[in-house]
Amino acid sequence: MTSKIIVITGVNRGLGRAMTDGFVRLGHRVLGCGRSVDAIHELNTLHGPNSHFEVVDVTNDEAVRDWAANCLNLAGTPDLLINNAALVNHNAPLWKVPASEFSMVVDVNINGVANVIRHFVPAMLVKRNGVIINFSSGWGRSTAAEVAPYCATKWAIEGLTKALAQELPQGMAAIPLNPGIINTDMLRTTFGSPARDYPGAEKWAKTAVPWVLGLGPKDNGLSLTVGEPH
Repeated sequence: MTSKIIVITGVNRGLGRAMTDGFVRLGHRVLGCGRSVDAIHELNTLHGPNSHFEVVDVTNDEAVRDWAANCLNLAGTPDLLINNAALVNHNAPLWKVPASEFSMVVDVNINGVANVIRHFVPAMLVKRNGVIINFSSGWGRSTAAEVAPYCATKWAIEGLTKALAQELPQGMAAIPLNPGIINTDMLRTTFGSPARDYPGAEKWAKTAVPWVLGLGPKDNGLSLTVGEPH
């Protein structure tokens, strides 16, 4: 397989970290961001210098702009852009979710995705090439009690991504992707101890990484779930 340039947000831990390790293991070049200084240092030590990782808050449009400029300068246009960074609210009925927490979930899960698209996709459009994957959720296509803010943002990602898909030229794709149910810190926050009944991120990545690499223009605008035929 030809080596790809892959940009991923939220590489500190969980799915982002597992995908990063998996892509690099297969010989791809990964440019990632996260908010943990220690995790980013570890990733640069482990996978540098071919891959590169920076501390970036995706809710900060200027910081994303600078990060994108640096990535494009270092590696060129990404073949695969993955918006993975996300937050879930602490379990609570909607009327008990503090305004500050609601805003933070929206800022990361929607505004963060838009910021990344704003600063990476123009370069991809010049080449009329590349796949944009915005991580959705089962709760982007259904709902559950006590996670209304998270559901709202993931339903928004479905609509945002499908609209983006209609704006792209032939040869490109935007895909809202449900990764499935994985035992991560985020799931443990919501499910508690039953989260351990689901596969961990590393096990998930063994299936997800090659599956994601198979996505292309034929999948533009489709709501997909990792592992399903496409």
